[in-house]
Amino acid sequence: MQFPVLHPHRILEGLAYLVGFRLFLVSRRKRGDPLAHRQRWWIVTAAIAGAAAGSKLLFWLGDPLETVRHWNDPIYLMTGKTIVGGILGGTLAVEWTKRRIGVTTRTGDLFALPLCAAIAIGRIGCFLSGLEDRTYGDATSLPWGIDFGDGVFRHPTQLYEIAWLGLLAIWLRGLGRRPHREGDLFRAFMVGYLAFRLAVDFIKPGEALLGMTSIQWACAIALVYYGRDLPWPLGRNTEGALA
Repeated sequence: MQFPVLHPHRILEGLAYLVGFRLFLVSRRKRGDPLAHRQRWWIVTAAIAGAAAGSKLLFWLGDPLETVRHWNDPIYLMTGKTIVGGILGGTLAVEWTKRRIGVTTRTGDLFALPLCAAIAIGRIGCFLSGLEDRTYGDATSLPWGIDFGDGVFRHPTQLYEIAWLGLLAIWLRGLGRRPHREGDLFRAFMVGYLAFRLAVDFIKPGEALLGMTSIQWACAIALVYYGRDLPWPLGRNTEGALA
C-alpha cells in the first residue's frame, strides 16, 4: 500500500495556523478579552474572510499578465497567495466589521506575537519547497547563497524573514512590558514586518511597476498609515499621540 506524500509546505502551513491560534489563546488569557462572545466571532469571521480575499487579490496583482493568461485555470487562481495581502486584507475586514457592530476597542495586540510565530513557521515550509514556492531571492555570490535545484545560488530570503521575525518578536515582547496604549503592539508589528518586506523584496524576482512590485507598493501605502504614530515604538514621548 502506497501512502500519499505530504508536501512540506502544507504540513508547515497547517502547523503555523495551529501554533498561531494557540499563542493567540494564551495571549487572550493573559491580557483578557474585552469583547462579547458574539462580537468576537464576528471579528474572527471577518479576519478569516478578509485574509483569504486579500492574499488572493495581491497574488493576482503580483503578475497581472500571468493572471490574465490563467483566468480560466482554477488551480492557479486558488493556490497562490501572499502573506502581506492576507495581513492587510484581514486587518481591513476586521476594522470594517468593528465599525459595523460598534466595537471601538483595539484588538490587534493579541495577534502581534502569534503572527510572528505563524509566519516564521510558514516560511520554513516555503524554504523547504524550493523553486516551486517562488519565495526565493535573486542570484547572489555571497557565501550563504543556496541552490534551490536549478544550479543558481540565490538569497535564502525565507531564512532572512525567519530571522527578522525572531528579532521582531523579541522587540515586541520588550515593548509589551512597558506601559503602552491599546493597539501599539500591533502597530509596531505592522511597521516592523511591512518595512522588512518592502526592503527584502528588492532582492526577490517579481513584476515591477515604477520600480516596485505590487507587494512593495502595498507595504509602502500601509507604512504611511501605520508609521504616522511611531513615537511610542521608538521609545519617545507619546503624550497626545493618536490612539
